[in-house]
Amino acid sequence: MPHIFTAGLAQRLPLPIENPLQRFDADVAKTLQSHESLDMLIYPEMHLHGTEHLPAEERSAALENAAAPLDGDFVAALGTIAAEHQIWLCPGSIGERDADGGFRNTQLLFAPDGTLVARYRKMFPWRPFEPHQPGTEFVVANAAEAGAVGLSICYDAWFPEHSRHLAWMGANAILNVVKTTSEDREQELVLARANAIVNQVYMLSVNCAAPVGRGRSIAVDPEGMVLGEAGLGEDTLVIRVDPDVVQRVRTHGTAGTNCVWSQLRPGDAPVDLPLYRGSLAPARWSPQQPDSRS
Repeated sequence: MPHIFTAGLAQRLPLPIENPLQRFDADVAKTLQSHESLDMLIYPEMHLHGTEHLPAEERSAALENAAAPLDGDFVAALGTIAAEHQIWLCPGSIGERDADGGFRNTQLLFAPDGTLVARYRKMFPWRPFEPHQPGTEFVVANAAEAGAVGLSICYDAWFPEHSRHLAWMGANAILNVVKTTSEDREQELVLARANAIVNQVYMLSVNCAAPVGRGRSIAVDPEGMVLGEAGLGEDTLVIRVDPDVVQRVRTHGTAGTNCVWSQLRPGDAPVDLPLYRGSLAPARWSPQQPDSRS
């Protein structure tokens, strides 16, 4: 059964794209020495593929050249790091070269034995600035002791359908890895709280540190209360996530009042959603058991 677990939100500067693994392993080790109770460690979007030290005109090509297949040595090495430290590890996202030659922004989650238990391809690349092809699958992974966690990358959080669907698939917490270098981090903090409130789910939003990023990683509980917020520089937020709190809030309501997942009842007429050519229907409204597809 899921129980309380402790997550570390590792707000860090991106690592240079040329040879990040040794430095990444060292940072994981140093972080765990400082925070021995961590069950899960989460890094920002594209943390291992930093290009800020390169001339601007060379960055796109460097990202494409570093893209790796999921069954290659680079991903295997990340699994080895997770196993070495015996921790649930989300190293952020990487550039993935898929089997069809597509270029993806892909979030990874490793189990403490080094197994790659889930991969998620960013569904909403920040266009026109990001070169990646969008993914099409929502991903919720069963992270054993942690229960079900949903995977989410940066701009995905701006689309309410994304967090709603992860919660509906059974996620207790959403791991939103971020590389926000623009002026809109303030708005993203609002979105983190809003997505937590309307879906009654933990939101863990891990941004990269200044001066590259805007920092301010944030953790929000299922009622929208801020559990912790980082400043601008490198830091590690340590957050306790309790799946039982999710169930309590969904059963008794946010602030003891709002039971959004009990809104539709048998006998209610479906609500048409012309935008999606679908509907909200009572039989499909309540959250599912976690989908552990990888």
